[in-house]
Amino acid sequence: MTASQRIYMDNAATSFPKPPAVHDAMTRFATGLGASPGRGAYAEAREAGRLLYQCRQRINTLIHGEKPEHVIFTLNTTDALNLAIRGLIQSGDHVITTTMDHNSVLRPYNALANYLDLQQTRVPCDPRTGLVDPDDIRKAIRPRTRVIAAVHGSNVTGTLQPIAHIGRIAREHDIPLLVDAAQTIGHVPIDVQADHIDLLAFPGHKGLLGPLGTGGLYIRPGIDRRMRTCREGGTGSLSENDIQPDFLPDRFEPGSHNAVGIVGLSEAVAWILDQTVEKLWLHEQSLIRAMIAGLSDTGTMPGLTLYGPQGIKDRCGVFSVRVDGFDNPQALSDLLERDYGILTRAGIHCAPLAHKTFGTHTLGGTTRFSFGPFLKVQDVQYACDALAHLSERHAAVTH
Repeated sequence: MTASQRIYMDNAATSFPKPPAVHDAMTRFATGLGASPGRGAYAEAREAGRLLYQCRQRINTLIHGEKPEHVIFTLNTTDALNLAIRGLIQSGDHVITTTMDHNSVLRPYNALANYLDLQQTRVPCDPRTGLVDPDDIRKAIRPRTRVIAAVHGSNVTGTLQPIAHIGRIAREHDIPLLVDAAQTIGHVPIDVQADHIDLLAFPGHKGLLGPLGTGGLYIRPGIDRRMRTCREGGTGSLSENDIQPDFLPDRFEPGSHNAVGIVGLSEAVAWILDQTVEKLWLHEQSLIRAMIAGLSDTGTMPGLTLYGPQGIKDRCGVFSVRVDGFDNPQALSDLLERDYGILTRAGIHCAPLAHKTFGTHTLGGTTRFSFGPFLKVQDVQYACDALAHLSERHAAVTH
């Protein structure tokens, strides 16, 4: 393997490459169909509507949801999280999240607190693993707690939280559990019913392997009746009324859809269903094992620190490291790209409290490697070799 080859290890930002069927479906739709779903009775508009519903069905099957129409299309995970948070919270409420959560939860909470009487509890996580103790979430519950939000897989360290345990606690107290599945859907098997997940926010463009500009929010039947709409407008249904329809998905999907993107997403989810998420998860675990094995040889990697779980347990394929001598993690990312053709992401990763948990916030963050289904074990071994070379090079210079 040479540095002229590009090895993409930034799948936590967006997945690359995509299954060929994704691009083929988008091209067919854009060049041969082109109609807006639900905006006409002619054949092309009906077919566009059918394709959108097919995507809902496929996602619903993947996560073991109850009803396809409860899969609401959004722009991305951030959009989905805002839809849930702003739809549920009122003045006087109390909300819970963890210190491993993303700004897509932290910032909406803080924005609402600027003009609502909103109380927040951010449950601390283990500074070694990033894991939250579900009993700490239980202890944080108050009479006015209206939402428990938790990231499933950390976009910094890959830490997998005990979502099913948290879900049981939330269900016991009849508090909606909102799960940020940005780093897990398509990677890790998710069963919203078995895991007691009330709202699942997810991207279409990461583990689901679809295009940017796609995402969704699954809303458990019944929870939708507790939610307000955040946006209203045209739906193509009940156009004779000037109030938003009260049925799903139209209630939460005003305006024209990103039909081209959703059609591509649908084919990506079909590819995952054909491969099975269980088989893809086994492959990702083989990549995780290779990374853990490569980084655990401290004799060849002096000065390297791996953050988060140190073994395969409780983690997905997202890794954050720092190497002595690289005070700025971007410098390490730059060398990995320039000398080895490895593409990573450096910085705070939109998760400031996670970096504070691990003590990397004031250091500029970490350098992150994140895996996808088209990476091979030898790619991961090559990345470990590159880190070993860089750490050894620095050690030789300093001694």
